[in-house]
Amino acid sequence: MQKEALVGHSIIEARKPFYRILYVQVLIGLVLGVLTGHFWPEFGAALKPFGDGFVKLIKMMIAPIVFCTIVSGITSISDSREVGRTLVKSMALFYLLTVLALLAGLIAVSLIQPGAGMHVAVSTLDPSVAAKFTKQAGASGFTDFVLHIIPHSFFGAFADGEVLPVLLISILIAFGLSRAGDGGAVVTKAVASFSHVLFMSFGLIMKLAPLGAFGAMAFTVGRYGIRSIGSLGLLILTFYIACSVFVVVVLGTLARLNGFSLWKTIRYFKEELLIVLGTSSSEPALPGALRKLEQLGCRKGVSGLVLPMGYSFNLDGSAIYLTLASMFIAQACDIHLSWGQIAAMLGLMLLTSKGAAGVTGSGFVALVATLSVMPDLPVTGVALLVGIDRFMSEARALTSMISNCVASITISLWENACDREVLARELGQNGRVELPVGTKIAGATVMRDDNSWVSTTQSAA
Repeated sequence: MQKEALVGHSIIEARKPFYRILYVQVLIGLVLGVLTGHFWPEFGAALKPFGDGFVKLIKMMIAPIVFCTIVSGITSISDSREVGRTLVKSMALFYLLTVLALLAGLIAVSLIQPGAGMHVAVSTLDPSVAAKFTKQAGASGFTDFVLHIIPHSFFGAFADGEVLPVLLISILIAFGLSRAGDGGAVVTKAVASFSHVLFMSFGLIMKLAPLGAFGAMAFTVGRYGIRSIGSLGLLILTFYIACSVFVVVVLGTLARLNGFSLWKTIRYFKEELLIVLGTSSSEPALPGALRKLEQLGCRKGVSGLVLPMGYSFNLDGSAIYLTLASMFIAQACDIHLSWGQIAAMLGLMLLTSKGAAGVTGSGFVALVATLSVMPDLPVTGVALLVGIDRFMSEARALTSMISNCVASITISLWENACDREVLARELGQNGRVELPVGTKIAGATVMRDDNSWVSTTQSAA
């Protein structure tokens, strides 16, 4: 956490040496990973365990952090109806953003038409590729999706590490503690203390982020390389354009309407976004994003509820990918879809996009689930995409992460659960003067130790 010294109307901030800043280290790790994978592909591909190990360490922490954040947040809310309002507003915003994301992918692929002229015969496609992912896709019905939220046991939710079952248990326990009187207060205090320990432990794990980003990027470039893009480069470009337009136009407008800057928000979460870029997964960024939302002035009971929900209900990157990939398969296989068929496909994707967790490859699994129940498009068409999916996974995860951060701030503002003054200051909209560590300020010295920022707060003489 960063502490500051106030001098007059300026905020004095102690500044780390650039090489000790986490996002700089992660950026260096990404660059080294690309170079290693490109020049020594076999060695780069062998570094996959570094990225996988880092993601597993983070996923190990997600379930207890989400549980503690939501429980301590909800128990701090005196009006239980506020939780219901937050849930309703969140779901309404999530579905609106999902619809816009689906349309963004549809418009982009219809205008650029990356699959036109490929003339792929369906009979020549390898069915084993789709079969390998069909089991992962599982049942896609609404009833199955709802029942999947209910864990087999209390501790089973934590063992599986899925966000939605943990979210359900957290809400139930939080309401139970709110009605338990003095006994509940003891447990609530213990949960808050445990949450502090978890975030301290998470901070230690995050020191390995540069190594994890290095290993994951070296594997991606070493295993797939630039050559694997080949003739499908236009599809990748189309997808990145669609994601960029969605972020700039849709999320930028949402942020502007609610009085905060999209660009400054992206800059504020730069460490988390670089980790998402390196690992192709938004899950490693969840604990850090929860902590930063609280630093932005968002009340834990609201932002701590909205952000974990967004990881299952607001995966806009996957939504863009679903429409774009489906229409690409139709174009490549010379299959003409009527507007009625496209509308039915969009309706189906509103459900299947919600089943895609924020992990690497989940968007591809959601695509298989969509095509498996659509008679108009061949599920074997996913064989065209499997070789480049890793290059699209980064954009899916980044788009979803940015969307969830913006949505969490927006819902907090709608619920009057965000201090706008703190939000403006943290996003850098007020004057901020950075001074090196050790600078004297009216007789006080700004300094820091290895774990946290330490400063003296006082007015200028």
